[in-house]
Amino acid sequence: MSVGGSEQGPRVLVAGASVAGPALAHWLRRRGAEVTVVERAPELRPGGQAVDARGVAKEVIGRMGLDTAVRAARTDTAGAYIVDADGNVLETHRADDHGGDGFIADIEILRGDLSRVLYDDTRDGVEYVFGDRIAELGQDADGVDVVFEGGDRRRFDLVIGADGLHSQLRGMVFGPREQFVRHLGLVLAFYSVPNEFGVDRWMIDHQEGGRSAGLRPVPDATRAMAMFSFPAADFDVDHRDVAAQKRLLRERMDGFGWLTRRMLAHVDDAPDFYLDQVAQVVMDRWSSGRVGLLGDAAFCASPMSGAGTGLALVGAYLLAGELAAAGWDPKVGFAGYEARMRPYVEANQEMGRLHVHSLGDAEPGPDFSGAWFADLIERAINGVDLPDYEAVT
Repeated sequence: MSVGGSEQGPRVLVAGASVAGPALAHWLRRRGAEVTVVERAPELRPGGQAVDARGVAKEVIGRMGLDTAVRAARTDTAGAYIVDADGNVLETHRADDHGGDGFIADIEILRGDLSRVLYDDTRDGVEYVFGDRIAELGQDADGVDVVFEGGDRRRFDLVIGADGLHSQLRGMVFGPREQFVRHLGLVLAFYSVPNEFGVDRWMIDHQEGGRSAGLRPVPDATRAMAMFSFPAADFDVDHRDVAAQKRLLRERMDGFGWLTRRMLAHVDDAPDFYLDQVAQVVMDRWSSGRVGLLGDAAFCASPMSGAGTGLALVGAYLLAGELAAAGWDPKVGFAGYEARMRPYVEANQEMGRLHVHSLGDAEPGPDFSGAWFADLIERAINGVDLPDYEAVT
């Protein structure tokens, strides 16, 4: 296959080395591309929130040949208890409910652990550049010229942004974040704490008045993950200002009860504190010329959808496959990717919005007993076809 007059595979730059980026690198490499992944962090970021793979996303993991590795790194969460302020169990959800695709997924893994599995799978055949980022970018009909912050200048056939909700590449090519990021009125925070709470294989969650506090197990039994959510009509805290985020968390969770005070006592010692708005990214198109977007950068469904990882994995499979099937023609390949992916994205974004809405006390939540909701769940879990692209490698 000829690309730009050369018999070698296309040169593809991927921005972001969390989940979507390395997953895309896996499939691009298998389809014959030469792949570089650039990540602004100096190394892989460990820990993070537990993420899930359901339905068709599990099929993608199997096609990657990573089912055994991913399952070995799972959190091994048995289920979840919803409790009242005194710790009495109100609801029980088990990991094997609904064939492992329920409230607690059969495949649940810390984001950092999944990122490590994907990196270990691809590092021998993919160039990874840590501690750097795209500083300038310009494209023409035949390629994309990139200037890195570290000073390197290189040319690629395609550039893909897989750099998350706050995507810098999206801002450079498509416009300011305000055009695309929609705040859902909720803020989410989590960080690891000493396991002085006796958390074993069960997640525990307390919800009241639109706020929640929870604890979940992690692979290190001496630690647990503290989780919080609270409503916020506006959100103007810089995602890099950790001190301001901690102040906001303390203010909004003050007086919540249950184990909240003990959980907050560890916030200043947390090595992995995270707080951000619950938001979605809604775009009319995910590509511009030879530049495309993947994962949260393109179609974040919010953590409340429970589908961010699935969207990243499925999107990576389809994006690489459609580009290769189109002979690496960006116009045709990106169009095929969007056509296949968009209904699946829209179903999962609807799930995220419904989840946020159901947490509020201001008005009755949706009636989830109808056939419409069962149909929505099916479309959100399995509502996308996975063509066999092996023949186009």
